[in-house]
Amino acid sequence: MCASVARRRAPPFPCLPELLILHAMRDRQPPPLADSTEDAEERLAHVVKDAARAYVRALQMRLVSHAVSYGHWSVLRVLWVRDGLSQRELSVRAGITEPTTFTAVKALETLGYVERMNLPGNDRKVHVYLTKLGKQLQRKLVPLAEEVNEISVRGIPAEDVETTRRVLLAITAALAEDEAAAEGTKRRVPSTRELGHRLTRIEPAAT
Repeated sequence: MCASVARRRAPPFPCLPELLILHAMRDRQPPPLADSTEDAEERLAHVVKDAARAYVRALQMRLVSHAVSYGHWSVLRVLWVRDGLSQRELSVRAGITEPTTFTAVKALETLGYVERMNLPGNDRKVHVYLTKLGKQLQRKLVPLAEEVNEISVRGIPAEDVETTRRVLLAITAALAEDEAAAEGTKRRVPSTRELGHRLTRIEPAAT
């Protein structure tokens, strides 16, 4: 959950819902600039989505020179705070699904930034550790995220930035509480595979 991740100390960059991140990475074109009338009428969720997409794009432009994707960054920033997590723990802290985490970890392992190991006496639970190269990346990549944050609030009064931060944290907490309240009911977030199966069973509307 992003709400729980937000309470942990991590390199400074927003924690974003995975579907929003995937949407941002799929969209190769920057969103068109809206005029003030459109901005005033835009729903808050859409404004947050557009801002998040802009954050992701700005950081990805900088990460690419280090052969790191945004998905890799999501994993690395967690390991820099707490190394040696299991893949499941890493998934929870990064706010992404386990299959996505597995793919990112495999890619990072190929790049030489992490290694996967089993702890003594437990052959089933795989833990992920940063290599020397992975640890060294922190000094190179964190300043890039800090630069994006600085650019994003340039010219905005500090009190407005702080108010925005408090509001977004409150929104995150409220929605996390809503999801927790739905636990045990039929209203829940389906996995990507389950959602795909449901969509394939929907018959197209008659024309």
